[in-house]
Amino acid sequence: DDVELLDGAAYDFDTEMINTGKLTPVFFGSALTNFGVEPFIKEFLALTTSPLARHSSAGMIEPKEKEDFSAFVFKIQANMNKAHRDRIAFMRIVSGKFERGMDVFHVQGGKKVRLSQSTQLMASERETVDEAYAGDIIGIFDPGIFSIGDTITTSKTPFTFDPIPTFAPEHFARVSQVDTMKRKQFVKGMEQIAQEGAIQIFKEPGGGFEEVIVGVVGVLQLEVLEHRLKTEYNVDIRMQSLPYQFIRWIENEDVNLRSLNITSDTKALEDFKDRKLLLFTSQWNINWATEKNPDLILVDVAQN
Repeated sequence: DDVELLDGAAYDFDTEMINTGKLTPVFFGSALTNFGVEPFIKEFLALTTSPLARHSSAGMIEPKEKEDFSAFVFKIQANMNKAHRDRIAFMRIVSGKFERGMDVFHVQGGKKVRLSQSTQLMASERETVDEAYAGDIIGIFDPGIFSIGDTITTSKTPFTFDPIPTFAPEHFARVSQVDTMKRKQFVKGMEQIAQEGAIQIFKEPGGGFEEVIVGVVGVLQLEVLEHRLKTEYNVDIRMQSLPYQFIRWIENEDVNLRSLNITSDTKALEDFKDRKLLLFTSQWNINWATEKNPDLILVDVAQN
C-alpha cells in the first residue's frame, strides 16, 4: 500500500513482508515536541496485524478461542516503584478473556495462581485492568514465581507455548560484592536482574551466587548492572573482565562436567536455572570439545 507521510511523499510498504517479520518499517519523529506522533500512530495501526495464533505443545492456539484463556510471560521488571519494591511480569494474552481476580494454572510452576493485581502502563501512568483480550499486554504483580517464557492458562489440558530463546552473550566478567555483610542484597539483586533477562549469570557447578560470572551482549549492560545494584540494592561490586568469547549450553542433561575432555582455558559452569554450559576463549577450543567428546551436544541458544 502507498502511505503518504508528513512531507507528502508516498512510499510503498510491502505489508506481506512486514507481517511475516522480514521487513520492519522505521518512523522518525519527536515524542518531546509531539512532532510526527499522530501520523505514526495512524500508520502503526494500519500496518499492525490482528492478534496472531501462537504455537504450543498442543499445536496452534488461536486468538479467537473463546473458552480458554492463555498467555505467556515475555518480560519481567523489578523495582518499577522503588517505594514498594514491586516486580511485574508482563504477559501477552494469546486466547480467551482476562478478568481481574481469575484463577489460572501456571504450567511451569505446576499450581494454580490468582491474577488479582493487574495493570497496564502508559509512560509513567498506571491503571488497573479489569478485562483484557487476545493481543493485549498486561502486567501482573509477581511475588517471584514467574520467569520469561512461562505459560498460564485456564485450559483443563495444560500446554506450554514455544520457549523464548536466550541469545549468547559476548562479554563476560567476574562479579562479587565489596561488603561481604551485604551478601543477601547482592544475591537478591543479581537473581532479580537476571530473571528480567537484562544479564545472564553463571556459577560454579553446585555452588551459590556469592561470586558469579556475568554474561552480557554489550559492555554497557555491565555499567547498568553496577548502577542498578548500587541504587536499587545499595550494593557496591567488583568486576573483573574475563577472556571468554563464546558460550555453549549442553543439551545432554546427564553429562558429567568433570569427566569432559576440554582445554584448560575452557570453563564449565551452570546458569541460574541449573543448566550446564561451557565458556570458551576461541573457536578452536569449541572444536576440541566436540571432537574429544563425540556424545556432547552443544547449542548456542538456550530456551526460556
